[in-house]
Amino acid sequence: MQKKKFTFHIDPADFMPASDKEKEYMVQMRPSTTFFKDGMKRLYKNKVAFISLIVIVLITLMSIFVPMFWPYSYEAQLGNQPGKPVDPSYSNLAPFEYGKTEQKLIEQGEVVFPHIFGTDDHGRDYFIRVVYGTRISLAVGFFASIIVLIIGTAIGSISGYFGGKVDLVIMRIVDVIYSLPDMLMVILLSTVLGLTLDSAIEGTVFEAIGSNIISLFIVFALLYWVSMSRLIRGQILSLREQEYVLSARATGAKGRWIIAKHLIPNCISVVIISAALQIPSAIFTESYLSFLGLGVNAPMPSLGSLASEALNGYQSHPHWLVIPAVVISLIVLSLNLFGDGLRDAFDPKLNA
Repeated sequence: MQKKKFTFHIDPADFMPASDKEKEYMVQMRPSTTFFKDGMKRLYKNKVAFISLIVIVLITLMSIFVPMFWPYSYEAQLGNQPGKPVDPSYSNLAPFEYGKTEQKLIEQGEVVFPHIFGTDDHGRDYFIRVVYGTRISLAVGFFASIIVLIIGTAIGSISGYFGGKVDLVIMRIVDVIYSLPDMLMVILLSTVLGLTLDSAIEGTVFEAIGSNIISLFIVFALLYWVSMSRLIRGQILSLREQEYVLSARATGAKGRWIIAKHLIPNCISVVIISAALQIPSAIFTESYLSFLGLGVNAPMPSLGSLASEALNGYQSHPHWLVIPAVVISLIVLSLNLFGDGLRDAFDPKLNA
């Protein structure tokens, strides 16, 4: 029946239940998601950051698992047998060259694992030393960033939440540390602490780590937390005036509980991003300290100490200097690009 125009009669067809197709067309609901899932989707779309993450993971896995099956040790001098003179044919080998004893074994039909990067002037396999150096540099960067993260987050949270005289005192300490020349203070503290800790850690479990590495961690704990604390303080200052914080105060919650349960979880994205960007800075600091002879204790290698040792023979063996320099650059560049990608993906202000 044709509906008449200009009538007040109700059309029953308008009150019929909608079909499944009509519902699917009219209601287009977005699947449920979380802040972390959204951030990971944005990170995955950032190809540069995602490739950088793959590079970091591959380098880390190589530094962990390659020494497990590699036939050479980072400190073993090839051709050095007890009671016999050192075989000089193993020193300064070019990539994929063999010593005299190894050449004889190959002529006899035995399989000898190649020296991919050759050997150094002490007859040690250079590839495994680069791998161990990468492991040391990554470990130092990771643990140093954790130290900075813990100290900076704790001090920044206390300063931002309590404010007043507490904030004033902490910020003046931060200003004093900021005014110090970073590189000079790092070198001085590393030198003094390295000499002081030698006798203190003798005979303890820390002796295997070495006084220089421990002094490096102490330097990070003393100097490198200020940037993190300022960043966290700024976040806490804006968050402490929110309604849920006022509600927690009204119910009698203590400041420590509010910081741990409300404030830090709400700025966790900034904390993670800052920690990721702190790792390349720590690796670079360890590298130049090792280059100056203030890093890891010999014979344990790091990328900086390998580059420093390569200066003596860089004209005849330039790959000794090029390889650790390229690895340092690749690690630091990948970590910086990945940190920038994390910031772009998880910073709410950039994705508002």
